[in-house]
Amino acid sequence: MKVAVVGATGLVGTKMLQVLAERNFPVTELLPVASEKSIGKEVEFKGKKYKVVGMQDAIDAKPALAVFSAGGSTSLEWAPKFAEAGITVVDNSSAWRMDPTKKLVVPEVNGNVLTVTDKIIANPNCSTIQMVLVLKPLHDKYKIKRVVVSTYQSVTGTGVKAVQQMMNERNGVSGEMAYKYPIDQNAIPQVDSFLPDGYTKEEMKMVNETKKIIGDDSIAVTATCVRIPTMGGHSESVNIEFENDFDLDEVRSILGNTPGVVLQDSPENFIYPMPLTAHDKDETFVGRIRRDHTQPNTLNCWIVSDNLRKGAATNAVQIAEELMKMGLL
Repeated sequence: MKVAVVGATGLVGTKMLQVLAERNFPVTELLPVASEKSIGKEVEFKGKKYKVVGMQDAIDAKPALAVFSAGGSTSLEWAPKFAEAGITVVDNSSAWRMDPTKKLVVPEVNGNVLTVTDKIIANPNCSTIQMVLVLKPLHDKYKIKRVVVSTYQSVTGTGVKAVQQMMNERNGVSGEMAYKYPIDQNAIPQVDSFLPDGYTKEEMKMVNETKKIIGDDSIAVTATCVRIPTMGGHSESVNIEFENDFDLDEVRSILGNTPGVVLQDSPENFIYPMPLTAHDKDETFVGRIRRDHTQPNTLNCWIVSDNLRKGAATNAVQIAEELMKMGLL
């Protein structure tokens, strides 16, 4: 299969190439695509070097699949042009996520919504992906009323510039700032830009995308998103109120048997999810599962996942795998 990776030289694009190789996705010809300034550069894939090409050259080459990770404005401009040429686009930006005509997909949760007419498919926000993987099986069993989530998000979610800022600060080197403030030894309670009501775009992505992916607008979600100086993945403290009561052992059993989810819940043995141990893994890890004693039918848990993998590259590749499985690609 001829595959284009748009944004191939970026942090997520590089991870996309790694995941395609690791999962043995049937790439017969790779088209790495990037901005004008990167055209002609080389990227490596499965031991071979490929020259970076421009957007129009990629469209003219007629790949079956184009995985986009090049930002919202690029996706808005170019994804429709790829789709018009008959190329299936899986887009990692926020551009199409809340478009009612586009599917927003986490394969383990709602892969069944994909159809042959879907030419632009949206990859959800990283923080949302890991949360809905845990929420969906619990919603099916107990029906979720309300979710309160606080995130602890890795600098890798911002990109190479943010990683460099953190490492510069650790090494006492002055350099370009990705954030308004130092990030090392700090926690910045702002992920993405602020909206008029005081929430950030990232927080509202979690609210709106959760409802769309699970397919239930009645679920109330409120979020606070925070950037912290880690690199292995995003962490989330999640408080879930259900309509029906639950048994903790049953909750653990449900999550332990959910595809894509790994239960790490043995506090007496100091076993719980952490970015350090989730790093470079495709699964979403859940632990610190306990009852909230302040109100009925409410659960607390802690969810961690590598935001560059399951939160971006892996989920996009899994969408493509799902399309293949269904004979749509």
